Amino acid sequence: MAKVLYITANPKAEKESLSLTVGRTFLDTYRQKAPQDQILEIDLYHTDLPLIDPDVFSAWGKLQKGEDFERLSAEEKRKVTHMNELADQFIATDKYIFVTPLWNLGIPPRMKAYIDSICIAGKTFKYTEQGPVGLLQGKKAVHVQARGGVYSEGPAKDFEFGDRYLRAILTFLGVDVSDSVIIEGADHFVDQRQQILDKALEKAKAASGLFAQG
Repeated sequence: MAKVLYITANPKAEKESLSLTVGRTFLDTYRQKAPQDQILEIDLYHTDLPLIDPDVFSAWGKLQKGEDFERLSAEEKRKVTHMNELADQFIATDKYIFVTPLWNLGIPPRMKAYIDSICIAGKTFKYTEQGPVGLLQGKKAVHVQARGGVYSEGPAKDFEFGDRYLRAILTFLGVDVSDSVIIEGADHFVDQRQQILDKALEKAKAASGLFAQG
């Protein structure tokens, strides 16, 4: 039995969001293909996410100097404890399904905050004489992303940093990232919106079946 995290970062209702609609189809298909797996859904817009702020930097600095955890302030304790909890949950999981829209060429800020919480040296990666090494080998991830315009080709091809960033940071941590499920052009080609969605739903079903096999 594998443990799976379904992680979404979109404040819209599911029926109003292409990424969440396709993501749900991906997840439903996965459940059918691997009913024995344990799935936990995380909506980052309804999750307490600590930011890397003065409290966190202060706590990290104190701990690096060898100060006792109990000497941290209440806010420092709360924030670094929760970040470690999120990282531990991520480490204990076998597969990850990320679902996001493309916002201003990148990922939503709450997804970035989540990534910052799980990228902890000594837990999900380590520094060596040869450079940083990811500690999450053997784990798998997939990204479902909706783009209003077309970024896979044409003038905007070099401006997409959402899927590229997420794939890069997960690879950095040692996670094997399969092909992303991309929905693009629905806002640009409004008259083709349903066809674009239908095509993405079919790709999601096929990709989910493969994702469930590993």
